[in-house]
Amino acid sequence: METIKRRPTRQIKLGNVLIGGGAPISVQSMLSVPTSDISAALSQIHSLEKVGCEIIRFSVETIADIPSIYEFKKETHIPLVADIHFDYKLALAALQAGVDGLRINPGNIGSRDKVEAVAKSAKERGVPIRIGVNSGSLPKELLAKYGLSSEAMVEAALSHIRILEDIGFEAIKVSVKASQVPLMLASYRALSQKIDYPLHLGVTEAGTLLSGSVKSALALGILLEEGIGDTIRVSLTADPVKEVMVGKQILQNLGLRKGLQIISCPTCGRTHINLMRLAEEVESALQEYANLPLTIAVMGCAVNGPGEAREADFGIAGGVGEGLIFAKGKIIKKVPEDRLVAELIQLIKNWKESV
Repeated sequence: METIKRRPTRQIKLGNVLIGGGAPISVQSMLSVPTSDISAALSQIHSLEKVGCEIIRFSVETIADIPSIYEFKKETHIPLVADIHFDYKLALAALQAGVDGLRINPGNIGSRDKVEAVAKSAKERGVPIRIGVNSGSLPKELLAKYGLSSEAMVEAALSHIRILEDIGFEAIKVSVKASQVPLMLASYRALSQKIDYPLHLGVTEAGTLLSGSVKSALALGILLEEGIGDTIRVSLTADPVKEVMVGKQILQNLGLRKGLQIISCPTCGRTHINLMRLAEEVESALQEYANLPLTIAVMGCAVNGPGEAREADFGIAGGVGEGLIFAKGKIIKKVPEDRLVAELIQLIKNWKESV
C-alpha cells in the first residue's frame, strides 16, 4: 500500500495525545448520556476505553455538569473535551475542573473580554480549543452573503480563528462539518489551503449505523487520502463504541493505522455454515485484540477459503458441521463448527505470547 502524504500542520497537545505535526491520526467520540449522570457516563467512558477511543468529548450545558468532570478525571487517562456554547462561565468552570480541551465557538461565547478570559485560562493550563463550525448553525449574515456554501463555512471558521489569534491564543484545532458530503469536502479542502492548524474531520448528523458509516467512510476516506485531517470522529445515531470501531477501520483500510482487520466473504451456494453469525462472533471475540497487526479471515467455503484468504495471518473456513483453521493459507486443523471461534482465539493467543 502506498504511503499517504499528509498535509503539514502545527502540533498541539490534548492531554497525553498529540494532534497534528505528523502525529498519528486520533479517533474520538462523544458521550451520548447526560454528563451529570456520573454512573452512566463513566460506564460509557470505560466502554470507549476498551475499544481504543483516544479522545472523549461531552456536553456541558449547565453548572450541574461540572462536578462530573472531577469524577471523570479520577477514572480515566483519556483526554476529556468539554463542549460548550454561549456561557463562558461554564468554560471557565470546566477548565478549573481539569478538562484537557474545549470545543467552543468564540463568536457565540460572548463579548471579547469573555473570550479573553476563557483563552487566558486555557493558555495558563495548556488546554487547546477546537473551533467547531457546523453547516446548520452558520451566522445569518454569511448565509445571506454566500448561501449555504464552503465559502460561508470557511469564512465562519476564519473569523473565529482571528478572535483567538488577536488575543494571542494559537493552541487551536478546527472543524468545518456538514451533513452533505460535497459541502463537507469542499469546506475542508478550502480551509486546508488557508490555515496550518490541525483539522478535526467529521460529517455532522451522519445518520444511523449503516448510512452514517457509509457517509463517514466516504467523506473522511477521501480527505484522509488527500492528506487532510489530524483527528476524526464518526458521528452516528448509535452506540459511541460503534463510532470508534468505524473510525479505526477507516484509518486501517487507508494504511494510516495498524491494527486488527477482519475480512469475510459474501455467502453463496457453497456456504453450509451460518457465516454471518460466525463473522459477528469472531468480531466480538477479538475486540480485546483490536491493536494487533493481524488480518483474520472468516470464510464460508472450506474448499476455496484458505486459498482465497491465503494472505490472512489466521482464518477459519466453514464446511458442513465443521470447518478448517488455517494460517497464511495452510490448513492447521479441522474442528467441529461449535469450536471454530474458540480454536481461532486460542491460536491468536498463542501467537501473541510467542512474539
